[in-house]
Amino acid sequence: MKTAIIIAGIILLATMLAAATQYTGNSTEQARTLASDDIKIVQVGDIKMAYKVQGQGEPLVMIIGSTGTMDYWPTQFLDSLSSKYQVIVFDNSVMGYTTASSANFSISQFANDTAGLIDALGIEQANVLGISMGSFIAQELAIEHPEKVKRLILLASYCGGSQAIQADPEIAKKMPDMSNLSNLSREEFMRAGEALYPKKWLAENPDFFNKPLMVKETSSTENIKRQLMAISLWPGTYDRLDRIKAPTLIVAGMEDVIIPPENSLILANRINDSWLVRLENAGHGLVIQYPDRLARIVADFIELSATDSFSQALNSSSLETGQKKYR
Repeated sequence: MKTAIIIAGIILLATMLAAATQYTGNSTEQARTLASDDIKIVQVGDIKMAYKVQGQGEPLVMIIGSTGTMDYWPTQFLDSLSSKYQVIVFDNSVMGYTTASSANFSISQFANDTAGLIDALGIEQANVLGISMGSFIAQELAIEHPEKVKRLILLASYCGGSQAIQADPEIAKKMPDMSNLSNLSREEFMRAGEALYPKKWLAENPDFFNKPLMVKETSSTENIKRQLMAISLWPGTYDRLDRIKAPTLIVAGMEDVIIPPENSLILANRINDSWLVRLENAGHGLVIQYPDRLARIVADFIELSATDSFSQALNSSSLETGQKKYR
């Protein structure tokens, strides 16, 4: 349990680091944003879920990670994918503009919420992409609601539970005090930046933290902690991964110290119809590091996974069986 809480806390901070220099608006600004940013609200069970739709084509439902809201997705990533697909992003329960459910706060319930959103939007089956905690939700969705998932894409993911390979506890020691998230300084975020981005990449992008993305939604510290607890109590999917029937793409950053890349091998070995792509010089924040490259990988998978062409699209020389490196 202690280890699970440590990894949940690291994931939580990692997601926040993605927005370390981002702007967060106040409640008045949020209300104004809700009216002006094409954000829609739909009733799903006993909650009101906030979502946005961008583009046309085959539906691609994208599930954000811990503490995140739908505006955490990099604009480049969304724009590239929405040029080919109908991209649907949303706020998980109690995050951003989405209200709280009376049901137990759990990864499984978040998956049920996602299934309800797919139904509410009149979508029979969707491609589903999840990152970090969002990938845990995506796994549960594919297992418990298989008829809704056409293809599954897992970014920076693991199976959870005792079978997962956990982060080095030393990583947690480098983290600032998270007991009061609202008081974390910019310097503390930047000091912990190596937990999300590789040293080499940060050195190659020295101005990264001076180029903020715009995050307008907010979530309370209490709700963030509830989400963290849901991660820590998640039993994982190790013994159920063989129930995933949808073709699955697994993408791991080789420098991910939050969810070590060895976890991607566990997923690839236990999900029958799966491809594994490992990115060098990529950490847990791989979608922010390489938005265009990742969008291309995802699009290739969606377009080509029904044939052998996706394997051919990967430069796979000198790789272990079942692994592919995308160059």
